[in-house]
Amino acid sequence: MWIALAINGVLLAAAIVGGILTGSLALLADAGHLLSDLGAITLALFAVAIAARPAGPRRTFGFQRTEVLAALANGVTLVAIGVAIVIAAIGRLSDPPDVEGVGVVVLGVVGLAGNLAATWVLARGGRDDLNLQGVLRHSLADALGSIGVVVSGTVILTTDWLLIDPLASLVIAALILASSWRLISEPVNVLMESAPEGIDPEAVGREICSLEHVRAVHELHLWTVTSGFNALAAHVVVAQGADRDLVRRTAEVMLGERFGVEHTTLQMEEEAGEELLEVGRTVEAR
Repeated sequence: MWIALAINGVLLAAAIVGGILTGSLALLADAGHLLSDLGAITLALFAVAIAARPAGPRRTFGFQRTEVLAALANGVTLVAIGVAIVIAAIGRLSDPPDVEGVGVVVLGVVGLAGNLAATWVLARGGRDDLNLQGVLRHSLADALGSIGVVVSGTVILTTDWLLIDPLASLVIAALILASSWRLISEPVNVLMESAPEGIDPEAVGREICSLEHVRAVHELHLWTVTSGFNALAAHVVVAQGADRDLVRRTAEVMLGERFGVEHTTLQMEEEAGEELLEVGRTVEAR
C-alpha cells in the first residue's frame, strides 16, 4: 500500500495539471478518483495500524473491525465521487469545451501505466483482506478510467468530436459506482454479523449433527469479526454418557478443517432423559 500511495501521488499531480492545461473533464474525473485513492490508501494504512492494537477489557476483539469501517468509508467515498463526475459531465453534454487531444492521450497513457503498476502491487496482497481489497478496487477502477481517458483523447485527436470527453467521463463514473457496490455491501454484511460469504450455516449445522454422539444443534450463530476471522457459537446436544469434551474437540477440528472457522464457542448439553421429557410434556399440556 505504501508503494501504491507513492505511485498515486505522482499520478494525481500529473492528472490535475494535465486536466487544467488540456481542459479535459475526463482527466479531471480521473484526478478526482486518484484523490480518492490517496485518501483510501491513507485510511487503510491507518486502519491497519489501529487494528494491530491489542484487545482490552472493553474491546475484547480489539480494534480489528477498524479495517472493515475503513473499507466502508472508501466505498461511500467512491459513490460520492462517481455522482459528482456524473453531474459535471451532464453539464458539459450541451456545450462541450475545447479539449487538447494530444495532452489527454499522453497523460492517459502515463496514468494507465501507473495505475496498472499500482494494481499489480496491490493484487499481490491478501485476497481475504477486505481493507486491502477496498484499496485494490479503487486502483483497478482508476486503471479502467485511464483507458477511458486514452480513448477520449484519441477520438478528439482523430475526429475532433468534443462530446466524447463528457461521455467518457460518464463511463468512468459508471465504473467507479460499479466498483463501489461490493465495497459497501461486504462491510455492511460484516457489521450486521451476517454469515460469512461462502459458508452455509445450515450445512455447518448438518456437519456438526453428523458427528458421533451428537443429537442436535441449536442457537447456532456464524459471523465475521474482520477479514479472515470467522467465528461460531452454538449449543450442541450430545447423547447421555458421551464424552462431551471429546465431542467438542472433534467438532472444533472439523469446523477448522471443513469450513476454516478457528474461533468457536460450543456449549455442550447432555440429551434430556425420558423422565425430564415427561415433565416437559405435562407442563405443555397444562
